[in-house]
Amino acid sequence: MPLWDRIETAIVEARKRTLGAFLEAFAAQKQRRNETAFSIALIALSAKMAKADGVVTDDEIAAFKDFFSFPEKEADKVRMIYQLAQQDVAGFDEYLRRAAKIFEDAPAVLEDVLDCLFHVATADGVAHPRELELLEKAATVFGVSKPAYHRLKAVHLGLGADDPHLILGVEPGAGLDAVKSAYRALSRDHHPDALMARGVPPDLVRIAEGRMAAINAAYEQILTDYR
Repeated sequence: MPLWDRIETAIVEARKRTLGAFLEAFAAQKQRRNETAFSIALIALSAKMAKADGVVTDDEIAAFKDFFSFPEKEADKVRMIYQLAQQDVAGFDEYLRRAAKIFEDAPAVLEDVLDCLFHVATADGVAHPRELELLEKAATVFGVSKPAYHRLKAVHLGLGADDPHLILGVEPGAGLDAVKSAYRALSRDHHPDALMARGVPPDLVRIAEGRMAAINAAYEQILTDYR
């Protein structure tokens, strides 16, 4: 069954209760890691994030459409999930917990979800303090490592004062071999093929491009110390 048909079936089920309750039931299923689970969890969390600063702007919704490409004929399904999430009394924290449970055996997928939430939070050109607070909370609930969080922060907010060693996950003063090894491992983990293998929808694999840009920038910055 095509992805959007599966999503439509999920929406029908979600409307019988709440989207949050549906995600909770999804987490209990044996086969949890797939494009449907990823897509619904991501759309729902994006809706909650878009509402975090008190106002859902057209820019935030457009940003979701920008990085999560879908056929125009499926737009109503995306809007429906947005509406179900925003109408649910369960808060962002609850949705984070449920998403974490769905992908508890796939930490790299949770990093992918967090990356997308950064897209939503920074869609209007500025990250509201409340949104930054929620992103940090998401990283904690998802168990995203400190280096991974700083990589995503560098992608969306700029490298700034972040230590490039932290972004690569190596200690300051690490030998060149250790730096190169860390760089190769990160390049492997964030390759589009790796994302697709994790169940990330094909249209979303381009999120890896931003991460690789941050990884490359940090790597180049560190290499200058060895030249």
